[in-house]
Amino acid sequence: MPLEQERPTSAQIKRWRRYLANERAEAATYRRLARKKDGPEREILMKIADAESRHEQYWREKLGPYVGMPRQPDLNTRFLAFMAKHFGSVFTLALMQTAESRSPYIDDEDASEQIAADERMHAEVVRALATRGRERISGGFRAAVFGANDGLVSNVALVLGVLGSGMSSGAILLTGISGLLAGALSMAAGEYVSVKSQSELLDASTPDHEAVLKLPQLVDVNANELALVYEARGMSPGEAEEKAQKRFRDIELGRQALAEQEAAEAAARQREEDGDGAWVAAGSSFVSFAVGAFIPLIPFIAGLAVRPAAILALVLVSIALLLTGSITGVLSGKAPFRRALRQLLIGLGAAAVTYLLGMLFGAVVA
Repeated sequence: MPLEQERPTSAQIKRWRRYLANERAEAATYRRLARKKDGPEREILMKIADAESRHEQYWREKLGPYVGMPRQPDLNTRFLAFMAKHFGSVFTLALMQTAESRSPYIDDEDASEQIAADERMHAEVVRALATRGRERISGGFRAAVFGANDGLVSNVALVLGVLGSGMSSGAILLTGISGLLAGALSMAAGEYVSVKSQSELLDASTPDHEAVLKLPQLVDVNANELALVYEARGMSPGEAEEKAQKRFRDIELGRQALAEQEAAEAAARQREEDGDGAWVAAGSSFVSFAVGAFIPLIPFIAGLAVRPAAILALVLVSIALLLTGSITGVLSGKAPFRRALRQLLIGLGAAAVTYLLGMLFGAVVA
């Protein structure tokens, strides 16, 4: 006769019910994310959802007659579900990466080793998916976030610096607008030059397709100077000779025309992308910096007195810094609260230093 299963404690029942609700909600969240994808990513997310459903069944069986009525998952799991429903999968996956890596099963003796291992493996899978998503948006979006943050910090510091020196509200506003335009134009010019210089550097380092594709038909096969080209790129003499001979064989088999066409098309696409990319980076930097730098000017544009305007500017900038900090935290796969707080402290610290310097400068001038 089989032994009766030992009755779980009230604390165990409560904890297992929470696990059950969380697993059910996480499975639904992964399925919701999968519906927004296609191809391999969709399949991967569906498989994770199936695994979460297996975990749900594990806790259901463990609870047995104590399963009770369905309950709400915890606040963090509900927040992930909300993000999956209303926002992009990159942000949700970045948050889920953190949640999976902090699974309570690792330290819970009631969870099987297999479930604990599953959760850790899920964290790695989600990390890889989130990384792919970050790479797709990291260029323009991250530059925009950092540009806005630069505008916030630099202009609020400038505004408070001149405020500390005793300037009037109109003078502070004029200084802030000048700082906005100067900073935005500087950022745009810097981004344009940076992207364009990188493009020119890559262009200078890109192999000459004509030399590699057309000239082998004309060079002396016995001397085989094409092999020298490959040696100069870092190949060993044997590898270079083998690759050069393969190129000559391709010419004889008539594959050269196709290779020429593909190389020419690739080079044309790259030139077009590089040309557009410099202007896009410049425009994005200008707009994002200007938006960030505009926020501390809002109270002064509204015509408030100097002190109330300064206090309101600090409040608005603090909110914006918390927002940009949390976004960068999410994109980096880190806890957003800590990154938001760090961003806030850095921004307000810079503002405080410039305010004190402004007071010192005003006292010296006076």
